[in-house]
Amino acid sequence: MNIKEIKEMIDLMNKNNLNEIEVEKDGTKIRLKKTPGGISEHLISEEKIMTPQRLAPDQKPQAVEQKTKKTVEIKAPMVGTFYSSPSPEAPPFVDIGNTIEKGQVVCIIEAMKLMNEIKSEVRGKIVDVLVENGNPIEFGQVLFLIEPAQ
Repeated sequence: MNIKEIKEMIDLMNKNNLNEIEVEKDGTKIRLKKTPGGISEHLISEEKIMTPQRLAPDQKPQAVEQKTKKTVEIKAPMVGTFYSSPSPEAPPFVDIGNTIEKGQVVCIIEAMKLMNEIKSEVRGKIVDVLVENGNPIEFGQVLFLIEPAQ
């Protein structure tokens, strides 16, 4: 994929009010996801993962290469509002780097004035938290990336 194709995907996302898009072409996968700081781009191939981040105009772009690691996604089972802690003054249920157990509460989703605890279905380490506290979420939206424990 070339830069022009990636820019066209970003325009498509913006025009259709999409938060995330994933395309596979010629054995290369690209996943674009809107984040609070702009659009995050993930190029995924069988050999390695490159994750260049869209930065502010005055910052220098950096590409991070990592060996492919298997991660498990915790997805939103409903539409609602994401809360990372049980109350505004309480610490978050989980942070990046925390080890979690199967069945452990990782967040709350408020839907129609009901608070729903979302529990992990795997034991592992939190690799990434993809939603900010108080943000609206969609059904099936990825909330957390977990590196499963061996």
